[in-house]
Amino acid sequence: MTKNPSDHAASDQPKLNPGDQAEPGTPGAGENICPECKGSGRIGATACPICSGTGKVVEGIGGA
Repeated sequence: MTKNPSDHAASDQPKLNPGDQAEPGTPGAGENICPECKGSGRIGATACPICSGTGKVVEGIGGA
């Protein structure tokens, strides 16, 4: 039995739990407001180290 390439790609993806940080484009992930800077992109006078100053993070959503 030959595996479908898309089946293999899906099995290579890490299992995400809601709130787990992920790379953009990861299946099961979505954009959210950065919990560290509350979406401002700044902590004091410097860019937020969690979101790199964007105010947004990509994290796991939903759940199975």
